[in-house]
Amino acid sequence: MLLAIIAACEIGFWVLLAAGLAARYLLRWRRVSAVLLVGVPLLDVVLLTATVIDLRHGATAGFSHGLAAAYLGYSVAFGHGWVRWADERFAHRFAGGPPPRRAPRYAPERTRHEWREFGKAAIAWAIGCGVLLGMIAMVGDADRTEALLGWVLRLTVILAIWSLWPITHTLWPVRPGDGAGRDGGGDGRDSAAAGGGGAARR
Repeated sequence: MLLAIIAACEIGFWVLLAAGLAARYLLRWRRVSAVLLVGVPLLDVVLLTATVIDLRHGATAGFSHGLAAAYLGYSVAFGHGWVRWADERFAHRFAGGPPPRRAPRYAPERTRHEWREFGKAAIAWAIGCGVLLGMIAMVGDADRTEALLGWVLRLTVILAIWSLWPITHTLWPVRPGDGAGRDGGGDGRDSAAAGGGGAARR
């Protein structure tokens, strides 16, 4: 059931975001758009509440509880960037706005960009681990929360791997004249990162 709620929250995020932007740029309903977009962060509250209730009712923490904590962390840290990424494209397509920004390709701007993205990942890690440790303390039963400790390790490994990207750009920066370099003319991460993000929608 918790996995279904996580999936529903993710689907709900994109549905509310698309509906809010459509109301703003296609229908010119500014107030309706504001209400719809305010509903986006409430999805995280719903997920957190469902997770806590499940554990309060005696459930043994499993994969879905850890995934919920990780989802919350990345949602808060990167969600605002995802909203901005979508907003720029809606505004450009339907309201004559400027072309969407892209992630910088060359140092030093690209290096700073990668460290900012890593900073968001670190925030996601801190929030996710904080929620996991909070759930462990709330349950107070090591046998029922063993899986949550495993998720703390998973999130730490992900953050460590993520750190390789800004470190690489710091040690071997791509500069104009290097050709496509490591970027290969830009990757899929660039377009999403241009809006501020990789898992905070606020």
